[in-house]
Amino acid sequence: MLLHLGAVLLATESQTNTIWTRLTARSRLLCTLLIVFATALTPNGRWWTWAVYAISIALLILISRVPLLPLLKRVAVELVFVGVVLIGTLFRQGGDVLFQWGWIQITTEGVTVLGSVTLKAFLSLLTVNVLILTTSITALLHALAELRTPPLLVAIFSSMYRYINVLVDEFNSMQRAARSRNLMSDPRRQRTVIGNMIGSLFIRTYERGDRVHQAMLARGYSGLPPVAKMPQPSRLDVALLTLTIVILLIGQAIYL
Repeated sequence: MLLHLGAVLLATESQTNTIWTRLTARSRLLCTLLIVFATALTPNGRWWTWAVYAISIALLILISRVPLLPLLKRVAVELVFVGVVLIGTLFRQGGDVLFQWGWIQITTEGVTVLGSVTLKAFLSLLTVNVLILTTSITALLHALAELRTPPLLVAIFSSMYRYINVLVDEFNSMQRAARSRNLMSDPRRQRTVIGNMIGSLFIRTYERGDRVHQAMLARGYSGLPPVAKMPQPSRLDVALLTLTIVILLIGQAIYL
C-alpha cells in the first residue's frame, strides 16, 4: 500500500481549500480511522448500514473535491490485489447451494460473505485514498506521532516513503544497463535476468540505505521529517469529528 502511495503525485493542502482540507491532519486521520474501523467491523450482510456509510463517503468525496477519475484508478489498482483474497471467501459452506461442479460449490452464505467483504474493502479503500490525496505524507506522519503511534513505526513509514524514489531509480538504472547489453531481448532469459536484478537490487539498496541513514543523522534527523508548524484543532475539527461519530452510530443503530 505504501509503495502505491508514493508512486503518485499527492495533492497537498495548498492546492485546495475545502472544509475537509481546513481540518488538521490529525482530525482527518481520526475521521478516516473511525469510518474504516466501523465499516470493517460491521457484521456480514448489513447492507443498509453500508448504504449509510457509502452516502457519507460520497459526501466526503464531494466536499473534499478529490478528482474522481484518479481516485477510482487508485482504488481499482488496490482492489486487484485484494481480489485475490476475496475470491476465497466465495466458497464457503452454509445456506442454499446455488452452483455445484464436483467438489466446488457456491452457496448463499458464500455470496453474502463475498459481497460483504468486497463492499467493506471498497468503502475502506475509498476513504483511505481520499485522505492520502488531500494530505501530504509529512503531515500524516506527524499526525500519527501526535496520536501516540510508536515512534519506531512512524520512523519506518517515513523511511519507506522517502526511499521509494531511490529504489525506483536504482531499478531503472539496472534495467537500462541490462538493455544496453542486450540481455532483455530473449524472452527465455528475462526471468533469470530480472531475478538477478532483484537480488542485486537488495544488496545495493541495503548498502545505500545505510549511507543515506548516516547522512540523515549527520543532518540532525530525529525520526520525523521537518514541518514548519502543526495547526491546532478548531471548532470545525470538533464538529466534523462529532458528525462522523453520529453518522457511524446511526448506521449501526439501523439493525438494533
